[in-house]
Amino acid sequence: MRVVLSVTLGALSALAELIALPFLAHPRLAEHASRVARLETRRLGVRVGDFSRGQALRYLALRVPVGVLGGLVVALLVIGAVTALLIAWRWARGESFDGMYMTPPILVYLTVVGVVLLFMDLTGIVGVQALERRLALRTLGPHSTEALERRIAELAQTRAGVLAAVDAERRRIERDLHDGLQQRLVALAMVIGRAKRGRVELLDQAHEEAQQALAELREVAWRAYPSGLDSLGLGEALAAVAERSAVPVKVSCELPSRPPREVETAAYFLVCEAVTNAAKHAEAGLITVEVAVDGTMVVVSVRDDGRGGADPSGGGLSGLARRVAALDGVFAVSSPSGGPTVVRAELPCG
Repeated sequence: MRVVLSVTLGALSALAELIALPFLAHPRLAEHASRVARLETRRLGVRVGDFSRGQALRYLALRVPVGVLGGLVVALLVIGAVTALLIAWRWARGESFDGMYMTPPILVYLTVVGVVLLFMDLTGIVGVQALERRLALRTLGPHSTEALERRIAELAQTRAGVLAAVDAERRRIERDLHDGLQQRLVALAMVIGRAKRGRVELLDQAHEEAQQALAELREVAWRAYPSGLDSLGLGEALAAVAERSAVPVKVSCELPSRPPREVETAAYFLVCEAVTNAAKHAEAGLITVEVAVDGTMVVVSVRDDGRGGADPSGGGLSGLARRVAALDGVFAVSSPSGGPTVVRAELPCG
């Protein structure tokens, strides 16, 4: 039914375009031609990017006969439906149809013919819509060379972004080791040196410092790459993130099977960074993490009830955006003032 409605609307718009096309070719009305072409691509559900005024006019001119063809196919469908209703009505009342009485053999014959014609008509409607979509992609879409150049530029940009994200992660690990673990180990060495003088309480303090140093070392190692991600999977790794968080975290991970390793890693670090940001800056009381599969995409969503106002261009979120872009994924941040903040990523896994 949706396809029939779309083709019907296309036929009506084709008639309107046939009348308006000479006016749309005027330079002052050029933007209207592009606007009409954009509306047609939305009706057809195709993505073509940016296109020129000449492309829009050429598409509208070529679409008119296709739209008229769609109108004829829909008109045949309406005529067939009305005819079937008239035959059924007169047969129910025992009347003849154009001098022909509805005997059982004739009803069977008309039913078979009607089903065949209905099938052909519906096939024609689907074919018209497919032809419209192909015409829009061929006329308004970029040339193959241009599309290849865009893809090369996009890959070069994402590659540079990944390198920047890796460098930033390395600097963060080095900073954590230098400012945290290294200072604690220095303090531990000093305490042990003082404990040599025979003070038992200093040995207790040294033991406590060693325990804290080991905890920080595990935290840094886990942040670099969680070993449990390989052995336990994404769900258990995210459960560990929830346990270490200072803010309550509710995790829902519904994956029918394990996605590729790079997708698991990107999803894990996205959740880690989003949870850390919410705990440090958002003053959140609850963080909700949802991981699910939608078709061929792994959808990761992190939502907090904090104050909002997160900056997508900040260091942490921009790094996540580059990591997701490296996998040809989609990354989005919604954080209005007053909250809530939603960090969402769609990662291809098929």
